[in-house]
Amino acid sequence: MQDILINWAPQETRVAIVENGAVQELHVERALERGLVGNIYAGRVARVLPGMQSAFIDIGLERAAFLHVADVHVAGQNPMAGRGDNGAAALPPIERLVFEGQTLTVQVIKDPIGTKGARLSTQISIAGRLLVFLPQDDHIGISQKIGSHELREQLRTRMNALVQLPEGAGAPGGFILRTNAEEASDAELADDIAYLRKTWAAVRERSFRSPPGTLLHQDLSLVERVLRDLSNDSTQAIRIDSRMQFDTLQAFGREFTPGAVARLEHYKGERPIFDLFNIDEEIARALARRVDLKSGGYLIIDQTEALTTIDVNTGGYVGARNFDDTIFKTNLEAAQAIARQLRLRNLGGIIIIDFIDMSREDHQAAVLAELRKQLARDRTKITVSGFTQLGLVEMTRKRTRESLAHMLCEPCPTCEGKGQVKTPRSVCYDILREILREARQFNPKEFRVIASAAVIEMLLDEESQHLAGLSDFIGKPISLRSEALGSPEQYDIVLM
Repeated sequence: MQDILINWAPQETRVAIVENGAVQELHVERALERGLVGNIYAGRVARVLPGMQSAFIDIGLERAAFLHVADVHVAGQNPMAGRGDNGAAALPPIERLVFEGQTLTVQVIKDPIGTKGARLSTQISIAGRLLVFLPQDDHIGISQKIGSHELREQLRTRMNALVQLPEGAGAPGGFILRTNAEEASDAELADDIAYLRKTWAAVRERSFRSPPGTLLHQDLSLVERVLRDLSNDSTQAIRIDSRMQFDTLQAFGREFTPGAVARLEHYKGERPIFDLFNIDEEIARALARRVDLKSGGYLIIDQTEALTTIDVNTGGYVGARNFDDTIFKTNLEAAQAIARQLRLRNLGGIIIIDFIDMSREDHQAAVLAELRKQLARDRTKITVSGFTQLGLVEMTRKRTRESLAHMLCEPCPTCEGKGQVKTPRSVCYDILREILREARQFNPKEFRVIASAAVIEMLLDEESQHLAGLSDFIGKPISLRSEALGSPEQYDIVLM
């Protein structure tokens, strides 16, 4: 069973999903940095790139957005049917589908991340409580997480009857049944169909009279998405600490998610709601590089531009009967912790896991099975490729928004994101080399070194002999001054 805690403030909404007293997911949305995924825009084609089979689209953001040929809707082609091994093989080239200056209705499928602009699609989809509407399609899809094949076919038959429009009223559009539609009544499905069609009609109407760069439709706020996407049958309570948002959420829930309204609670406690389960401490741990395991082992998680690496170490764990069992038990615990950390940190893209080397194949298979079992709880699409020849596990997790670290943090101004700075001794030697270089070009009366206290102290103590030797060699006095500079690596050499 799970609890959902919502901490709301005008500037920021934070949501924590707690299971058995442990935080499993964290979601953060800031009013000034609200995610764009799901938003529909009137876009203008700024540039077509045949070599990359893509186009840059201006949707009014700071950076142009990116549209790949595989995400362009082609009339008569089912976007859910797949396109074989070579993603865009069955599609015409991008230059035959779009042209510069063209106005397109586009939807954001990936937020801008780092230096990359948003990724777009012209295959529009609008999510409702029970259904996802595909206005350009006529296909009825059923979530694979819904029961048996027979149940899915029954739902498909019911949906086919519900989506039909009177003759001459236009195309009915396609629908995908979400997992929570498994036990929905025909009346509930019909209400969702009507709501989604009405929403799309409003989007189309705005698109006809709006200039490029106009936002035509915005996805729900994080508070509303809690009811639509995060709440399920295992949710015991949804607690929110804002009376105003509680009232708003109740009204939204009564209209769109009646089943979740009974679980809503207004939290009135004196302690902040996130203090109940030490959520702020959990957020701090989710930003750390090291994750300690209960057994004494630990993980090291490094997030880079290209991929995320996770290294598993035994640490102080010596609890098993022999070394093989120690490694196996640590790796099993690590598999559980890794799946949770991926959700907590919202890590996406390529992920490489370096489990401790296991000599027994049955141990490898058991660890991989445990990892897959824990990852099955994730809402995000994941593929696990298994162990490579080097004993690494390769996997991918779909990236649709910024990771927790990228949202809450920025590169350190001292080390500029490297994660390390030069030692004082290294800076001393840089200074000595620079003085020698300057002495060959200029003829000042004196060289004055301005550097951090640690560097000046080392030049006066351990490196004083080298400093004196250099002063004798160049025939000039060298004076020292300590100043608090921006970085311990920074220094200045002033020619006096």
